Amino acid sequence: MRAAAVLGVLAVLAMAGALVYGFAAGDFWGEGRVLTTMPWGVVSLIDVYVGFALFVGWVAFREASVPRTLLWGLLVFTLGNVITGGYVLLTLARSRGDWRRFWMGARAA
Repeated sequence: MRAAAVLGVLAVLAMAGALVYGFAAGDFWGEGRVLTTMPWGVVSLIDVYVGFALFVGWVAFREASVPRTLLWGLLVFTLGNVITGGYVLLTLARSRGDWRRFWMGARAA
């Protein structure tokens, strides 16, 4: 579990750094318009958002609260994998070393 937490922290830091770099050095709207005109840009966006949907499905499975699930889903779909990393770190901390509780959340009880 400790290795998962270290990996999660490193992933969140890498994603946060990439986001800061992208917003500081790039043109979000202009480059986004170009990205959506390229076939592999569209494929990449579909891939990312399908992954988000699968992740939010796991959140919905393990959370007992619909409003909390909706909030996490909104955050993931708008802010991306930096939020998924944060959610994983939070669930790792709450599971206290119990992998069943980590994966199943409220259903583990």
